[in-house]
Amino acid sequence: MADVAEAAGVSAQTVSRVANGSTGVVESTRQQVLAAMRRLGYRPNSAARALKRGEFRTLGVILSNLSTIGNMRTLEAVVSSAALAGYATTLMPVSVPTQDAVQGAFTRLDELTVDGVVIIMEVHLLDTATVALPPHAPVVVVDSHAHDRYTVVDSDQAGGAAAAVRHLLALGHETVRHVAGPEGSFSAERRVERWRSVLAEAGRAVPEPLRGDWTAESGYRAGRRIAADPDCTAVFVANDQMALGVLRALHEAGRRVPDDISVVGFDDIPEAASFIPPLTTVRQDFAGVGQRGVEDLLRQIRNEKPARSTTLVPTRLIVRRSTAPPPGPRDNSTDGRGRIV
Repeated sequence: MADVAEAAGVSAQTVSRVANGSTGVVESTRQQVLAAMRRLGYRPNSAARALKRGEFRTLGVILSNLSTIGNMRTLEAVVSSAALAGYATTLMPVSVPTQDAVQGAFTRLDELTVDGVVIIMEVHLLDTATVALPPHAPVVVVDSHAHDRYTVVDSDQAGGAAAAVRHLLALGHETVRHVAGPEGSFSAERRVERWRSVLAEAGRAVPEPLRGDWTAESGYRAGRRIAADPDCTAVFVANDQMALGVLRALHEAGRRVPDDISVVGFDDIPEAASFIPPLTTVRQDFAGVGQRGVEDLLRQIRNEKPARSTTLVPTRLIVRRSTAPPPGPRDNSTDGRGRIV
């Protein structure tokens, strides 16, 4: 910096202001300093500046599953929102979300000097007393639960499930089968609990849920069992990919959707409107969840927000052509020409 100041004929303080993008420097002087920087090959030391200011303009992300559409869309929103705020992101995937893995990832991010951490995790882990992150670190948890120990941002999983089940009951279906996500998933448990409670509140039978693993293949296996049940007229599936597998199984079994059986999914992935038939589903605002998570984390970093709060981003039922009233009793009357009407 002293060399640049000498070459530009200004003070070292002026060089510092130009390097930091500060105002209060005459434009001609600024250009003179920048030209000297280019001639000398000078670059500001971002690490030194970060240490001096106590901030690194970088957010860490711990992600437990890179294969689910929801996690990837949320991650995309986190990265985009951080970039708009002038922050880089460092991703730390966790292949098996255990206590040691999460704490190890957090320690690694702390070594890489990040200002705060977003944890995107769909498992019940951070709501257990055995997992505790360093108390000084700003943390936002997405798609999980933390028993008021950390800031949580999530979609309104329960509200979306309730809307799906009530839609099917309002169409006249006696009850609703459910293809749930894997046990241990926070999202799956929120959806199955609300499906069960809405049916119970309406005085309807509560069938045993079928379990999948979020994939279309697991939905297909569940769909084959549903197709074999002639009394089933409606099914709520915990995500759109499994719903795709259910639709295939019903088609192969000759069960028409929605004439014989109605299907509702969850997520509203971009392809849902192109399913055959177009899928009625619950839309999650993944971008809104990611954006709100970054906003809350930055408020913590700036000491503008307490480290414990919960925000639920609204979901919305999108009605398409995969749902209809249940089939009525078969009418075998004819039209006088021997054709059933």
